Amino acid sequence: MLGFLARRLAFLLFTLWLVSVITFGVTQILPGDVARAILGQEATPEDLARLRAELGLDRPAPERYVTWLSGVLRGDPGKSLRLGIPAGPLIWERLQRSLVLGGLTFIVAVPLALALGVVAGLYRDRLPDYAISMSTLVAVSLPEFVTGSVLILVVAAWLGLLPPTSMQATMLPLHQALPYLVLPVATLTLVMLAHTARMARASMIEVMSSPYIRTALLKGLPWWRVVLRHALPNALVPAITVVAMNTGWLIGGLVVVENVFGYAGLGRLLVEAIQDHDVPVLQAIALIIAAIYGIANLCADVLYTRLNPRIRYA
Repeated sequence: MLGFLARRLAFLLFTLWLVSVITFGVTQILPGDVARAILGQEATPEDLARLRAELGLDRPAPERYVTWLSGVLRGDPGKSLRLGIPAGPLIWERLQRSLVLGGLTFIVAVPLALALGVVAGLYRDRLPDYAISMSTLVAVSLPEFVTGSVLILVVAAWLGLLPPTSMQATMLPLHQALPYLVLPVATLTLVMLAHTARMARASMIEVMSSPYIRTALLKGLPWWRVVLRHALPNALVPAITVVAMNTGWLIGGLVVVENVFGYAGLGRLLVEAIQDHDVPVLQAIALIIAAIYGIANLCADVLYTRLNPRIRYA
């Protein structure tokens, strides 16, 4: 297991380096001028040249990349070109807010999706299965901005039950911010349910038809004990892969949902960095997203061994 973890961590570091190279290369070919975006269209050539020199934009691209990468290795991704402040504290503040939103979504969506998938698998081709399958498919077929807009219109505007925006949630303690986070979490949860639930359903159907499950039932073991102790752990193994893959999707969903609900998280900062050509912030966020996705997949591989002792990594 230790050898496997060492190889996976080495591969993760290589992936992060590759992401940094690709991100830096893409930012170099993006249209627009950072200096003009900061100073405006009325800026003189002299002012633009002076600002480019101050920001280091007049240096060769490889030199700027090496400087930025060495700073990242020291924990300093540089300064935000748009705001003129250190990018590290800014990104960390926004990341904490997105982790709260994403964490609440996982706490709600993953157990709910697994439970729905297990129930659908146990009641295959019956009313619970049809109801769960249809509702989750409808939810996943709608884009996040459509689902969020519908929830704002119905729950906030018509019924007046919850706030239509989450902007104020970033200034409140968590227990006071929860009402402002319900709609964003519900939006992410509805879109996230289908893939995990359907994988859990297929796995449960396959496991329940296995010979060892039939043998346990023929021996007279209680049905609920067979499901919980023998079928469920094996049925959850494939679903964990989907949960890990949904981590990458969730990050993309945060970008949309945070902008729909006005939530000042990492996704909204990413959109602002792209619009303003804030290269240091954009590169740092890309590395963070890649790191989260890689760590999620590594955690999924480790969980396999906990749910199924037959799985071993050399």
